[in-house]
Amino acid sequence: MDDEDTRYQVLVNDEEQYSLWPVTLDVPPGWRPVGKEGDRQECMSYVDEVWTDMRPRSLREQMDAPN
Repeated sequence: MDDEDTRYQVLVNDEEQYSLWPVTLDVPPGWRPVGKEGDRQECMSYVDEVWTDMRPRSLREQMDAPN
């Protein structure tokens, strides 16, 4: 999957975690495309821009909840 010619899409899961996935493969269960496609670097740049908090969504919500 590190071929320079591979086109990727950015996926996100219910925990708001991101992944790159080749556009030629079916999206795995539990993931959905966010609408960004491109070469590996383009997709990585997008993920770096939007995924600013690496904690899973459920952990963020738990930590932000009032005691």
